Amino acid sequence: MKHTTLLLVGHGSRNRAGNAEIQDFATAWRARHPDWRIDVCFIEHAEILVPAGLDLAAAGSRRVIVLPFILNAAGHVKMELPAAIAAARQRHPAVEFVCTRHLGMGREILAVLQAQLDHLMQSLAMPDPQTTGVILLGRGSSDAGANGELARMSRWLFEDNHHELVDLAFTSVTWPRLETVVQRQLRLGMGQICIVPVYLFTGVLMERIQAQVARLRSQHPQAAFALGSHFGFDKGVFDLLDTRATEAGKAEGGLLECDGCKYRQAAEAEHLHDHSHTGCDHHHHDHHAGHAHA
Repeated sequence: MKHTTLLLVGHGSRNRAGNAEIQDFATAWRARHPDWRIDVCFIEHAEILVPAGLDLAAAGSRRVIVLPFILNAAGHVKMELPAAIAAARQRHPAVEFVCTRHLGMGREILAVLQAQLDHLMQSLAMPDPQTTGVILLGRGSSDAGANGELARMSRWLFEDNHHELVDLAFTSVTWPRLETVVQRQLRLGMGQICIVPVYLFTGVLMERIQAQVARLRSQHPQAAFALGSHFGFDKGVFDLLDTRATEAGKAEGGLLECDGCKYRQAAEAEHLHDHSHTGCDHHHHDHHAGHAHA
């Protein structure tokens, strides 16, 4: 990837440790590919935000490959990032900007979540899955499509395992919340509950989850709770980014899912973006190989 810069775009956290973990990930990724130039920026809550990150990546590069280091695409990925890239193209007309799809909720991430669940079951001494509930715990979004990606993961885990209940909960923005789902599973006879946070790195919300589970353990001493952790350093995440970067490196004129989408352009004019519209399935745009649904 000569004359190419890979720009890893993290969400950013008010918790400095979360941003530091993304920088540590980038360091480990550079060690895996010493010939690649890999930069990092953040959408919010950090010193180097997306516009500055794009400018730094463009310096000395002919091509910038933007990799949204985010599991679920909502407004930041669908609206703000394409707008920032469009502005960067105006500032750096000699540089080609390519944006890959966000990490998404495909089979690669499913394998990571399955490994998390297997570990939690082992920590509970392998109880009967029929009496052990599973809760996937996501960040939550006002974007129904982003929440739907996590719902698909819960269904896939249900299909691949023998648990009676595999449910979904969210930490903020939308419903149901963790406490509500735990109470439901206990009423339905679950004696153990595995809670799998769907988070790449630590941050304020991971700290909140830990406090919530500590409270649940005290409120429900008759049940056993196993809490997973963030998984950004899992080998599967490195492998997925390798694939995204390699495919984008081979593609010509890459586009983000919504980059150039007529629905997004109309929404920007109205300050509105509804991805539930008919006729624009952002999981099946086929702009180039880097956008194939994972």
